[in-house]
Amino acid sequence: MSQVLPPHTGSKQAGSEQAASEKAASKQGSSILDANAGGTDLEALGPRSRDVARRRGDVLGSGYRLFYSTPLHLVRGEGCRVWDLDGRRYLDLYNNVPGLGHAHPAVTQAVTRQLGTLNTHTRYLHEGIVGYAEDLLSTMPAEIDRAVFVCTGSEANDLAARVARRATGRRGIIVTSEAYHGNTELVSGLSPALGGGQPLGADVRIVPPPDPALAAAVGQRDVGAWFADHVRRATQQLQASGAGVAALLVDTVFSSDGVFPGEPGTLDAAVRIVRQAGGVLIADEVQPGFGRVGVPLWGFARLGLVPELVTMGKPMGNGMPVAGVAAQGDVLGAFTDDQPYFNTFGGNPVSMAAAQAVLDALRAEELPRRAEIVGDHLRAGVVDLRRTHASVGTVRGIGQYTGVDVLDPDTGRPSGDLALAVVEAMRERGVLLSVAGPLAHVLKIRPPLVLGLAEADEAVEALDGALLDATAALRRARGTDGGR
Repeated sequence: MSQVLPPHTGSKQAGSEQAASEKAASKQGSSILDANAGGTDLEALGPRSRDVARRRGDVLGSGYRLFYSTPLHLVRGEGCRVWDLDGRRYLDLYNNVPGLGHAHPAVTQAVTRQLGTLNTHTRYLHEGIVGYAEDLLSTMPAEIDRAVFVCTGSEANDLAARVARRATGRRGIIVTSEAYHGNTELVSGLSPALGGGQPLGADVRIVPPPDPALAAAVGQRDVGAWFADHVRRATQQLQASGAGVAALLVDTVFSSDGVFPGEPGTLDAAVRIVRQAGGVLIADEVQPGFGRVGVPLWGFARLGLVPELVTMGKPMGNGMPVAGVAAQGDVLGAFTDDQPYFNTFGGNPVSMAAAQAVLDALRAEELPRRAEIVGDHLRAGVVDLRRTHASVGTVRGIGQYTGVDVLDPDTGRPSGDLALAVVEAMRERGVLLSVAGPLAHVLKIRPPLVLGLAEADEAVEALDGALLDATAALRRARGTDGGR
């Protein structure tokens, strides 16, 4: 069961409904990538890091964003920890890719062994890709019986969108308002999180995420029915335009929207509307997949859904560039029967060795169950902080995916500025995380699945101090700290 823990009873805004109403007033060209970007204070760096940062700008340009106002120069990782150039240790709650933890020995050994044996492409027979596909598909419903391998989640979502359009004969795709699905031309147009600088596709319609606070703000207690109403309207618009509905594409924890894991059945009505219109469901498991949401391995499975298409990436190879699409055979066949699909590096033996090692470790170390236990413990600790911090709003999450609304302690309104200040203060206390949501006001916490109870307590203690530091700085800037 997902955890949704409400804010202070007396707070002036629960957070997410106010954030949605305020987004229109925010910078039109900004994106969540910009919100998490920093790298402006190079003078605070040591000479070696400053040199690397300046050379980086010279050869890579401004498109490559850095975290933190003073960039972090990492040189090593192990388990839940990373180390910077000066030897300082950090707890990695940003994580995102190495779900088993940094430098997991089983993955390292599997990759090294295969790289020293053979690495080629999929035009030759090789046991690695076949065995892995069989193992991967065994974790999914029987209807999902085919797999295609690529290198990135962007490629996976791009391919899934193309398959959906070919299989349905329609073009329209429905996504949520802060979704991020990748950076190819096609999926950039399906990613509102990229901001106003990236136009959406002409046949794309946006719906809000299944956020209970947004539903409650209009008197709707059933968030699934409320979400379905929005999907119905988007469906009608696409049908009226002549595009029709090819797919509903959702990240099954709605991570970029602010983390809304929902309960089993939440998406049922919306998916039914899309299918009645001739479309399919694409479950984007790039972030929630491979045990991050606990048992079972997949976000769609805990919601009780059987998608036509499932996309995956990020933790799939624990840092190796491995991604893929799992599909119902008839849907995928509508695409591949007409044309071959070949990806030079997708499914190569080294990548498949990494992916197989990840699946094996998830089972052997019982990491999905660990994610549930430690994730619940971490969220309970964050909720405890509400007794002393008016800035902590709703706490949501499932497994090792947690979202925390950050509120201005004086107004009760969602505060992206304060959330970003907390992220900076956490870095100073040796803990790394990021923000999400329409105003960048949600702390996004997604540690590696190997995180233990002691590390969770360490994170909560750091958050306690970071909230104090950030709130004090806010009030000093306003002159409301009583001269302290």
